[in-house]
Amino acid sequence: MENIKIALLGLGTVGTGVYKVLKAQKAEMPDKIGAEIVIKKILVRNKEKAVAKVDDPSVLTTDWQEIIQDPEIQIVVEVMGGMEPARTYILEALEAGKNVATANKDLIAADGRELLDAAHAHQKDLLFEAAVAGGIPIIRPLKQCLAGNHLSEVIGIVNGTTNFILSKMTSEGMEFAEALAMATELGYAEADPTADIEGYDAGRKVAIMASIAFNSRVTFEDVYTEGITKISAKDIRYAKEMGYDIKLLGVAKNTPEGIEARVHPMMIPSTHALASVNDSFNAVFVHGDAVDDAMFYGRGAGELPTASAIVGDVFDIARNIRMNCCGRIGCTCYKDLPIKKMEDIKSRYFLRMQVEDRYGVLASITSVLGNNCVSIAQIIQKAKKQDLAEIVVITDSVRERHFRDSLKVMEGMSIIKKISSVIRVYGD
Repeated sequence: MENIKIALLGLGTVGTGVYKVLKAQKAEMPDKIGAEIVIKKILVRNKEKAVAKVDDPSVLTTDWQEIIQDPEIQIVVEVMGGMEPARTYILEALEAGKNVATANKDLIAADGRELLDAAHAHQKDLLFEAAVAGGIPIIRPLKQCLAGNHLSEVIGIVNGTTNFILSKMTSEGMEFAEALAMATELGYAEADPTADIEGYDAGRKVAIMASIAFNSRVTFEDVYTEGITKISAKDIRYAKEMGYDIKLLGVAKNTPEGIEARVHPMMIPSTHALASVNDSFNAVFVHGDAVDDAMFYGRGAGELPTASAIVGDVFDIARNIRMNCCGRIGCTCYKDLPIKKMEDIKSRYFLRMQVEDRYGVLASITSVLGNNCVSIAQIIQKAKKQDLAEIVVITDSVRERHFRDSLKVMEGMSIIKKISSVIRVYGD
């Protein structure tokens, strides 16, 4: 039986998960892949802390050179995270003739082209299924299973932390700060949750999915990001009354004018499949000309779900090694499509504001919106308090720049005391 030796870079949460899954799969490897995966080295910062996590401490090393200079190691599994030294290690591994599996969404979203070009140049595999949506298969389906489609839309809930927070705000009426505190206490949110709650984590995943789905390079810098920190329990309650749920959605669309790539809170009809995705679960919804609609659902993060995706990549690389066909599917970005500016994207909007409760206020507001090409679909007075009224406006589809122009005017109007919320609404 052939042994295929690998090295792990990192033994944190995900690295430990990979170690556990490979150990659990050992007996079935000969039947699944025709070889046995053997971990020869694990790169760690501190051997003493890592000893308790492994059966054989001799595999632990703090020296990258022990891995890069070992000709027996054919696969490097990068689970360190961050940009450096992960980027340097991956490039050096590929240049040394080693295949790579990584979960590093930050790196793929920013430098994917360079890394994939290096893999192609050396005819090696660079696989990154775990970089998006944890244990949910989405990269391989986009690259392979759905390759017979022209994909026009990929939207999804791709951050479990924010979905947990919004789910608690919806089901229990919590305000954002309270739900975030619960997410932190339960381990769903990091000590510094900025990347999650401001939409950056989801933005990186959207960049990767859009690049693959539309065969044209999209980087994180191309993705408009907006987080959930301004969403209130009142917004969620009003949305429910109108038949909507609020989710942080990653949206990628291939339009005749260019690719739309964005992350922001959105009111989505409660009847939509994505509206029922709650707690820390993720889901990705894909539309293609042949497949029509397809949805991928499951655990989007965590030790074992993420390890599941990484080990799947390792097994795929091992099969390719045995058949001598590594590098057969590399970068699929053979187009150079423009990226649509956010100001040119059309959306419907939910607008909640506090205004003076007197004659002519509604007429003034509708006039400002009309003068800026914003058509109103619905306007409702929700509450009165002393001399102020709370009104909610739902617009028809409008270009972002026209809506923003109208907001600038309204922010300077004395009759409008506060613009409380602006949330995009799903659908044309």
